[in-house]
Amino acid sequence: MIDVHRLRVLRAVADHGSFNRAAAALRLTPSAVSQHIAALERGLGHPVAERSTRGVTLTEAGRLLVETAETVTAELDRVRARIDRLAAGRPRLTVATFTSGGRHLLPGALSAFVRAHPEVELTVLEAEPEASLPMVRAGAADLALAYHFDGPLPSGAGLSWLPLLEDPLYAVLPAGHRLAERETVEPAELAADRWVLGCLKTEAFLRRYADRAGFELRTAASTTDYFFAQSLVGAGVGVTLVPHIALAPPAGSAVVPLTPPRPARHLGVAAPLRSPHPYATALARALRTSVEGEAWRPDPGRRPGIDRDNARNGRDHGVSDAFL
Repeated sequence: MIDVHRLRVLRAVADHGSFNRAAAALRLTPSAVSQHIAALERGLGHPVAERSTRGVTLTEAGRLLVETAETVTAELDRVRARIDRLAAGRPRLTVATFTSGGRHLLPGALSAFVRAHPEVELTVLEAEPEASLPMVRAGAADLALAYHFDGPLPSGAGLSWLPLLEDPLYAVLPAGHRLAERETVEPAELAADRWVLGCLKTEAFLRRYADRAGFELRTAASTTDYFFAQSLVGAGVGVTLVPHIALAPPAGSAVVPLTPPRPARHLGVAAPLRSPHPYATALARALRTSVEGEAWRPDPGRRPGIDRDNARNGRDHGVSDAFL
């Protein structure tokens, strides 16, 4: 049988690239780390790590074990967290959410959930997907309202992803902008403008787009908050891209859809792949109801170019029945 503690030691060696750094992280001596790895290799009958002057490299057997270790330790952490909650007596549910989802999607769902399950003690944590998804894997959160742009879900190993909707990006322009009355706009048409960046992921998209379109992205301001970014646009500092769910344009500014195919955030619920919390299932249902009812949708302001059909991208991509 493979010892779980030795798996944790091997994972630390893989993460840190040396026995010494792994020992420091685990608060062990380098000799103890070496002994654990040697015992693991004896039990397996295969080497798991190759030592050199440049550090430690895992063998193929070691890499397979580390993949397993991540799954096993995450499952054990979740079980421990659930046992701790049982000891507390009252059932608990911990939800992690990104900011704009917490502002618009979550409140209605939580209200319905609290009415149906007043016995549950709720905890809500604000976190971007890079932090919230590992929290779900480790049992620090029972589910996460999260998102990703194009490509796979970040850090999604060991999780189920339950799509809720697509959240398209819009251009937000200051009052009197030359493109304010357009029905749609290409980001390349804003190449001469200075940009207000409201999210690292949106910035990454814009920089990739600018590289492909052959223009340099000129930055006037960089924030981690879409609402602050829009206030800067209203002050005339620059232009920005904002997901529909986060639209809160200042008076006088214009919101213009991007020309299709429109970039979008993919919003959904992440839960453990195995044994999701039963109350997490109930909250996922409430979130789906909130999305389908559209009660959460922000008013984008005076700009007539946003129609509800266009803003409704992905509404029919409901939460997976396998989870519900």
